[in-house]
This record gives sequence, C-alpha cells and structure tokens, in this order.
Amino acid sequence: MPRIESASAQRGHDCIAALTATGLDPFVGYLHSDRPARPGLALDLMEEFRPLIADRLAITLVNRRQIELKDFAPRDGGAFELKKDSRKAVIAAYQTRKQDIITHPVIGQEFRIGQLMLAQARILARHLRGDIPAYLPCVLR
Repeated sequence: MPRIESASAQRGHDCIAALTATGLDPFVGYLHSDRPARPGLALDLMEEFRPLIADRLAITLVNRRQIELKDFAPRDGGAFELKKDSRKAVIAAYQTRKQDIITHPVIGQEFRIGQLMLAQARILARHLRGDIPAYLPCVLR
C-alpha cells in the first residue's frame, strides 16, 4: 500500500528541491543539528514558511470545517492521527495554497507561494556566497 505523505513532508520535499536547485546541500543546517539522513538546512528553511503555509492552512481548514474531530483517529499514549482520506484533503489544500500569488516583501515581485521557497533559497545562497551582507527573510503580514 503506498504511503500518503503529510503536508509537512511535502513542504520538506519542496525545500530540499529549492536548496538543491541553488547548489546548497540540504543536509547541512545551521539551526537544526546535523544528523545522518536529516535535511537540516531544509528544516531550517521550512521554519520560515511554517506561519505562512502550515499554520494558516491549518487554521483555514478548521475554520471552514474542512477538518473536524471526526477526521482524527486516536493512537496509543493519547495522540491523534489524521485519517487517510483527511490527509489526502490536507495535501490537496496545501497544493492549492501553493498556487496563491503574493508580493514578496523584500524583492517586490509577485510569486506563487510554491515558488517562495526557491526565492528564499536563492537569497540564502547569495548571502552564504558573500554577494549580499545579510539573509533577508520573507515575512508576510
């Protein structure tokens, strides 16, 4: 049976792809410690997009009642897990959210949200290579 990935895993893959495309090693992080098979730099980059993509998406899905208590299954130890069909709905909502267009606060250019990770990876690469003096995070209001 194929494994259904979470939206977080999808975002992780997007960050790994963006970093690799800019020539950076996604496994050498500066906020997340280096561990075997752990993409530290991709996790670092993901943190920047947690409020914009993950948190907003979760709040929207709950407010629109697209995700409710019935979409979760209890697990041992008091944890809950999204059911298979609900995970599919969250991933579909994530893919839709990535198509929304915003204006980058630093660059002033319009991007699809799904392209922001590549834009930020390029800014990070330019900073690490000494082309720009500081990393400029993408902070949206």
